[in-house]
Amino acid sequence: MILLRSGFTNPPIPHKSNPTCANVQNRKQIPPPLPSLMSPPPMSPPPDLPPPPPPPFFWGETPENEFYTSQGVRNSKSYFETPNGTIFTQSWLPIDETKPVKATVFMTHGYGSDSSWCFQKICIEYAKWGYAVFAADLLGHGRSDGLHGYLGDMDKVAATSLSYFVSVRRSERYCELPAFLFGESLGGLITMLMYLQSEPDTWTGLIFSAPLFVRPKNMISSTKLPLTMYGLLFGLADTWAAMPDNKMVEKSIRDPEKLKIIAVNPKRYTGRARVGTTREVVRITNYIQNNFHKVKAPFLTLHGTCDGVTCPTGSQMLYEKASSEDKCLKLYEGMYHSLIQGEPNDAANLVLADMKKWTDEKTQQYGSK
Repeated sequence: MILLRSGFTNPPIPHKSNPTCANVQNRKQIPPPLPSLMSPPPMSPPPDLPPPPPPPFFWGETPENEFYTSQGVRNSKSYFETPNGTIFTQSWLPIDETKPVKATVFMTHGYGSDSSWCFQKICIEYAKWGYAVFAADLLGHGRSDGLHGYLGDMDKVAATSLSYFVSVRRSERYCELPAFLFGESLGGLITMLMYLQSEPDTWTGLIFSAPLFVRPKNMISSTKLPLTMYGLLFGLADTWAAMPDNKMVEKSIRDPEKLKIIAVNPKRYTGRARVGTTREVVRITNYIQNNFHKVKAPFLTLHGTCDGVTCPTGSQMLYEKASSEDKCLKLYEGMYHSLIQGEPNDAANLVLADMKKWTDEKTQQYGSK
């Protein structure tokens, strides 16, 4: 099922000579008046004041516990040790502990982002709908280990987050519940890697929001020369932040007020893309496209038609090549890349409603996996 959501200037004045001008040098020069002792000293311009510090949270100054309670959710934070490094993790659960949760949802954020700023809007919504939600900062992102913004081995990055997700998925509390993987943008690419790394039937379904399945056109044009030199650069300059800056954040957000909030995320990676990260995007997108046929789980893919960061053709390619019998692609006319955090509220709510409807239906339809 594929759905389309729908100057004038005056002429110059001729110069006329002034007969008195010739005698100006013979005139007695009158000295300027002395400044009065009572005159105030000249005013110097005020110094430039630094901008006010950003708020501690995307919602403002309200303390975390108070905010989460107002949303009807409980939040917890922890760190998870893996052979590849320590990753920062979070959970969002319905505040009413007397009601059983519907299912578990495991969320992966996009490139340069983290789980603690606006990305958690999606996590909070799922918890409000009755789901147990878990997320991890990718290696090299947020509060997890690794060089900031560096994804030199995406197989390892995916396996690291997957180890945390599987530990929760197999826990006594959640092992009998349906379980979904969710990935946004580059997090969609990582989520697909996690799915392919998992044992069969581990996941009830997959949800992708503007996934990076096809190398962006601006990356193809801007990295043509470096791509021919990766063999020389690998191991020598792999961590260099030397790739062209394509200003992805501005291309992601349609609502200007929401752009201001996202731009002040203190954990967001704002440097140029590192050589190794770009190399891995090229490698893994090719790998994923060649393995779309291995996807058998039900999935929902969401994409804006005006996405300037990731290509909707990648979502269409997944829909066409996947072996899943239960699959859904929704295209949103005129929407940008960040479908939840960056769109006006009415548009974002439309996407959220579609996500809730699909996840509720699959939870009831497939039950525990």
